[in-house]
Amino acid sequence: MPPPPHTRPENVLKRAQELIGVGQQQAALSILHEHVTSKRTRNSTIAALEPVMLLFVELCVDLRKGKSAKDGLYNYKNTSQNTNVATIELVFRRFIELAEQKVQEAQQKADDMTTQGTATESAEAKEEASLANVGDLEAMETPESILLATVSGEQSKDRTDRAIVTPWLKFLWETYRTVLDIFKNNARLEVMYQTTAHQAFQFCQKYTRKTEFRRLCELLRNHLQNAAKYSQQVHAINLSDPDTLQRHLDTRFMQLNVAVELELWQEAFKSVEDIHTLLSLSKKQPRNSMMANYFEKLTRIFLVSENYLFHAAAWSRYYNLLQVSARSVTAGTGARKDNPTNISDADLSRAASYVLLSALSIPVISTTRSRGALIDVDAARNNKNARLTNLLGMNSPPTRAILFKDALNKDILQRARPEIRNLYSILETDFHPKVICAKVSPILSQIGADEEMKRYVAPLQQVILTRLFQQLSQVYTDVKLDDVLTLAQFPDPFQVSAAMIEKFIMNGDKKGDLSIRIDHATGILTFDSDVFSSAKAMHPGSSAGSAESDGSTVQRLQSTPAEIVRSQLSRLAKSLYVTVQYVDPTFNEDRQKARLAALQRAEAGAEQEHADLLARREVIQKKKDQAQSIQAQRQRDEEHQRRTKQQQLQAAESERLAEETKERERRRMEAERKKVQREETEKQLKELKKGVKGVDISGLDIDELDTGRIRMLRLQALEREKNEMGEKLRITGKRIDHLERAYRREEIKHLPEDYAAQRDQDLKAYETSKEETMRSAEEKHKEEASLKNRLSRLVPNYDTFKREITEARHADFEKRRKAAERELNQKMEQRRKEVREQRAAERRKLEEEERMRRDEEERAAREAEEAEREAEEKKRKDAEAKAEAEKRRAERAEAARKQMEREEEAERRRVERKQQERGAPPSAAPSRFGTGERPSMEGLRRGPAPAASTEEPSQAEGRTAPRLALAGGPGKLTWREREALKASGQSPAPDTTAAPSPPPPPPAAPPADERVTTEEAALPKKTGYIPPALRGKQPGADAAPPRSDSRDGGDRWRRPTPADGERSESPAAPSTGAYRPPPRTGGTPSGSSGGAYRPPGRR
Repeated sequence: MPPPPHTRPENVLKRAQELIGVGQQQAALSILHEHVTSKRTRNSTIAALEPVMLLFVELCVDLRKGKSAKDGLYNYKNTSQNTNVATIELVFRRFIELAEQKVQEAQQKADDMTTQGTATESAEAKEEASLANVGDLEAMETPESILLATVSGEQSKDRTDRAIVTPWLKFLWETYRTVLDIFKNNARLEVMYQTTAHQAFQFCQKYTRKTEFRRLCELLRNHLQNAAKYSQQVHAINLSDPDTLQRHLDTRFMQLNVAVELELWQEAFKSVEDIHTLLSLSKKQPRNSMMANYFEKLTRIFLVSENYLFHAAAWSRYYNLLQVSARSVTAGTGARKDNPTNISDADLSRAASYVLLSALSIPVISTTRSRGALIDVDAARNNKNARLTNLLGMNSPPTRAILFKDALNKDILQRARPEIRNLYSILETDFHPKVICAKVSPILSQIGADEEMKRYVAPLQQVILTRLFQQLSQVYTDVKLDDVLTLAQFPDPFQVSAAMIEKFIMNGDKKGDLSIRIDHATGILTFDSDVFSSAKAMHPGSSAGSAESDGSTVQRLQSTPAEIVRSQLSRLAKSLYVTVQYVDPTFNEDRQKARLAALQRAEAGAEQEHADLLARREVIQKKKDQAQSIQAQRQRDEEHQRRTKQQQLQAAESERLAEETKERERRRMEAERKKVQREETEKQLKELKKGVKGVDISGLDIDELDTGRIRMLRLQALEREKNEMGEKLRITGKRIDHLERAYRREEIKHLPEDYAAQRDQDLKAYETSKEETMRSAEEKHKEEASLKNRLSRLVPNYDTFKREITEARHADFEKRRKAAERELNQKMEQRRKEVREQRAAERRKLEEEERMRRDEEERAAREAEEAEREAEEKKRKDAEAKAEAEKRRAERAEAARKQMEREEEAERRRVERKQQERGAPPSAAPSRFGTGERPSMEGLRRGPAPAASTEEPSQAEGRTAPRLALAGGPGKLTWREREALKASGQSPAPDTTAAPSPPPPPPAAPPADERVTTEEAALPKKTGYIPPALRGKQPGADAAPPRSDSRDGGDRWRRPTPADGERSESPAAPSTGAYRPPPRTGGTPSGSSGGAYRPPGRR
């Protein structure tokens, strides 16, 4: 069933606009909120839903309904994020713009209310001050503010802002938080998220909202942590993406800048840590301009926290970065947009001055509160220094000596301002205890004149006092306190009192950097000269508060008694060692021999030790790799099991949720169907009761009714009502007919009188009308005659004017007509010319086409003649090639025939030789050229076979291998001969070994061919192999005339003919190059292919 019409976005928008038109904004917002939070909204198109959302956010801003706006915007984001991200940005940007606009309107309204009747002086300053007095936008109104508003009736600027501007500021802050919460950890909305964060920072900076800025920083920090935690979600942001990481870095840098502007140093330090974490995730080098801003903000943070050591280290890193940027820009290897803009010589000189001044300002004696050396505080200090060192990107914690060494190695000292160079010389190189303050005072005055450098005067005073007392301790043992106060004189704004100097001395004694005693009774300062005490205690950790652990930086004229006592043993050892070298010459020899022996031992064992070290390193590396691989495998297995279990749980949960959703949807659809059905039934019953009278539905059950029964009740009621109405109409018509008849009977009596009265009235009315018409016509005639008399004086002028106008227009017409005729003639001539040119062009085109067609026909004729000539040439070449092939084929056939003749002659001679060896007369070997037969061993022994054997079909005898006389004597048949006799139908003779009968004489051999020469007969004996080129030829085609006699089993060696199923091949036909035996005929008992085997090289 389709949804109700009001759920469509267009209908909802129209209804909301109607409610807004009558002033019911709250009702319109309720309708829009219900629609945008409904599940059906997900099926609507974005084009139809976007106007609804725009009106929805406008109403939410007007009514300050932040919670409703958050619900609707969250649902709209879920609906549109997979199809159209631009519409989400449009709606949310509109939401923020409306909130900012409302804040501006509220400010303007507050200004108008407070400036009525008074002068408008410093309005903006008062406004910012009053808004800054609002401590927390999220805090509710306090009882004190309510009581104050009740008892006081005056409207001050502060109270007006609290009543008008503060609620809209609170709503704007909620707007930013809502947008950031909705857009968090979504890669598709990442740009809008960062833009909103920048707008929120600007809001905090503009209205000095320190509390909201802290909450905003914490909110962004939590979002970033959750993004790393839920990185496996569908649209989660990827911090490995350089663009995403760069956007987060830009946001954190803006957060750092705003924190510094608001002087929220803790938030600034947290922002620095966030930036350092993001930079550690970045795979590419950050821009120099970004890092310059980073180090510059670090210098301000460390200066405020009075951490002068890391403040100087930050300045050093900042100066190094400026130097690198200047060199890269000068060399053209870096883009200007990626480098800071302040890289000129003046900027570098200013940065070098700050580097040197900050390094000089590092106190030699720490001013921090310390609990002494007996309490172990090194761990906490080391952890803090390690964190700060990582923030600066340094490998080891900085020290005062390292910073000065770095400044001397580079051109910092040369680039610094002259007075700061002089200050460095006074404090670090020169020794002048009595005039050190006098020399430094002018320099302090110059530094104090600069507002930015003025902050370094206080730490410089500590360093100057430290140097003063250190140098005095090298010269004097006792000094009057008044003389010390006289020496420690500074310029007017930076004077130090006696109490401050005394406090400084006590702090130095406590830290272990000074050892001074003050006698207030005599007013004398005594530098400790006890041989058992020292300015630095012997145990470690006593100088924890000192920033100058190396005593070599202090200029010394002589050693103190304590130092002499402390170093007397070492000095005695050195003196004895030198004395022994001079007194005992063998001492040096023994020492040299021992040294040489040690070197020899080291050289002998160096290779083995190196090999052992390498082997141990390999073993350690293998064990480490094995442990890492085992650990990695275990982690992979655990991760796989965890992922598998999680997937199973997710699948089960998804299945359960799907089943619950399906069941819930089914119940909802069923309930909705019943509800709609009941509503439809109630509506039909109401219409039935309202539209049809006399229907009683009080005793009917709505749940048991259906549409058909209601329709039947309606039809019955309508039929009954129709019958009643028809009866009433019949009775009423009958009554009206009788009444009309009575009226007409009475009317007939009065018709003559009525006719006479009507005639008199018509005549009177005609006379009256006639008189009125005559009178009006006469008056009109008089008026028109007088008008004619007045206008007749104008007729001559009118005629003259008319004639002039006519002549002028006629002349103009003639002029235009002639011009038109000339233009027409020109156009006609131009057209004729164009037509002639067009026809000439067409004629040239036709001629060109005709010429091209003739050229094409001639070319085609030439090509046809060439093709015919080429075909004839090809046919002639083919005929010549065919004749040449026939000639080569004939030559090959002749060579094969001669080869076969030679083989036949050799076979015959071999048979004759065998018979001569046996003592029998030579028998003639049948020629294979005549019948294609080959003599067998049986034929050679027993003579000619019976005639019946020649009538056996050739298919019964297949080719067999040549037989060998391996056993048996004269007259004894072999197994092959017996099998041949059985196959030919003869019975083998009994075995008579006693008296073998002599074989019958063989027939005379036929004369040999005259073409067989003596040299051919002398060739080696050939077997019965037939070349593949001669297989399948017709008998007599390439052979000698057939022989007249036949032998027993001659058909066994006959070559197969095409009639026997073998294909006929020409001797010149190409072969495949491999031996292919002839096909077997059906009755070959032995299954051999005939002929002796030849290797492939002799075939």
